[in-house]
Amino acid sequence: MEKIILKNGVTLLYEYRVGEVTSFCIGFDAGALREDGFTKGCAHGVEHMLFKGIDGCNEDEINKKLDELFGFNNAMTNYPYVVYYGTCLSEDINESFNLYSNILLKPTFPKEGFNEEKEIIIQECREWKEDLEQHIEDELLFNAFNTRRIKETIIGEEKSLNKLEIDELKKFYKKFYVPGNAVISFVTSLNKEEIVNLVNSSWGDLNDETKISKLDFHDNINWGTYEKKVEGFNGVKLLYGFDISSLDERELEALYIFNMFLGDGVSSLLFSKVRTEKGLAYEINSNIKYEKGISLFTIYGSTSQDKIDNMKETIEEILMNIKDYIENNLQNLKVYKKRLLMKRGVLEESSIRRALVISTNEIMFKKQIHEKEIIMSITKEEIKDIAYKIFENKVIQILK
Repeated sequence: MEKIILKNGVTLLYEYRVGEVTSFCIGFDAGALREDGFTKGCAHGVEHMLFKGIDGCNEDEINKKLDELFGFNNAMTNYPYVVYYGTCLSEDINESFNLYSNILLKPTFPKEGFNEEKEIIIQECREWKEDLEQHIEDELLFNAFNTRRIKETIIGEEKSLNKLEIDELKKFYKKFYVPGNAVISFVTSLNKEEIVNLVNSSWGDLNDETKISKLDFHDNINWGTYEKKVEGFNGVKLLYGFDISSLDERELEALYIFNMFLGDGVSSLLFSKVRTEKGLAYEINSNIKYEKGISLFTIYGSTSQDKIDNMKETIEEILMNIKDYIENNLQNLKVYKKRLLMKRGVLEESSIRRALVISTNEIMFKKQIHEKEIIMSITKEEIKDIAYKIFENKVIQILK
């Protein structure tokens, strides 16, 4: 992968890959974390409104062109970024990329249809809460943090969404959709010079004197256990959260290997102890959420009312004796490293997924993470040390 910085600050990432399709991703540091001083949900609202119209093209015409040109296309707002991405035939790359560039650079923000689009977002907000696995994560973040934007959902709450006005969306757009805040990635068989010229043709003449401020993520975490009753739900969902924001790059890779051992897969320690041996949960796993502004190691379980206490006791016993479990059960470290590399390889086998990953890494960290050389050099002692380090304090969220 090569990184090219255009004269006006646009970051261009180019990766060669043989094939007949080209995937690209255009991203901005303009996610929900940037809503300080704006109504919550503003970032996601802008994402929606950009597709409502551009100079000389209304929403229906945009949608028709998107279907004609792209095998896949999408847009997504997260806490640390917003991205617009798609895959097209390489022979159509000029028309496809120029269409996306016009959507992002020449939006009309039409008042007609704004209230209807706001209702669509509100409905999305309601459906968001119906996903209990998502809901338990949202509740944990709400209870664990005091001032961070992640305390509230990415797309905002219904109360704040009702306050959104089109002029505020325009203001947010003008502040953050600027060249120096943009990252554009290509995964393609087209040559680099052709891609650089294509991007310059749409983006190169834009001026940018905007300075985007650094975000402050300092916040005290409210350790403890929190419960919430969900009407109509007869089971129990459990989520542990552990802060990993202080880990360096090497410690983070050790944690990813440890996660393969603890809770990723049907041969993992958690699955073996909680489900296979004791039949205490239908779902049990661990996961790492590592993004700018949110860094957590989590353990998730779904069970019945009569088994929740036993499941929780089993998890606690594993965490209390984790060094012994690592010493006695993690015998072939190479297997877990190989599994980790395989999972990442499968994830990024799709060119569009690869374009998305390299763009978001650049937006969040200003570099690519997860170096194979670091992974292969991690020792068993480092994994024991990191397991001991992260389990010192925890937040527990229960839905029942």
